[in-house]
Amino acid sequence: MPDLHLDLTLRPITPVDAAPLLAASELPIDDLADPALELVGAFADDALLGVIGLQRAGEVGLLRSLAVAPAARARGIAAALCHALLARARGAGLRELYLLTTTAAGYFPRHGFAPIDRAAAPVAIREHPQFTLLCPASAVLMRRDLE
Repeated sequence: MPDLHLDLTLRPITPVDAAPLLAASELPIDDLADPALELVGAFADDALLGVIGLQRAGEVGLLRSLAVAPAARARGIAAALCHALLARARGAGLRELYLLTTTAAGYFPRHGFAPIDRAAAPVAIREHPQFTLLCPASAVLMRRDLE
């Protein structure tokens, strides 16, 4: 259940800011410096509690690296980050959003994502390093229509 008393601020962050939380969550950090990747952090006071990324790939996007600090989970932080990312993706004119996950395939359907066959991904996603190198072939590919 979301913590209604949590005063959360979402703001852009750098790869250096995001890397410790992502690494602790066992998420890829090798390509965080890619200029096409926008990272957003969720802060309570000055403490970074969560992070999410949006990476453009032509007319579609890739949701990257949703992570919440273990002590801050179950407080609505992931949902707030997902909501902000979906709004940003729509505002950027993206048609679809994709993600790869090895651990959270049960979480993302509540945000409109559905699993799809990896072969059904558009070329821009199939050629992305997340798809080809950084995430294992066992990662579930999920898609959400933004139109």
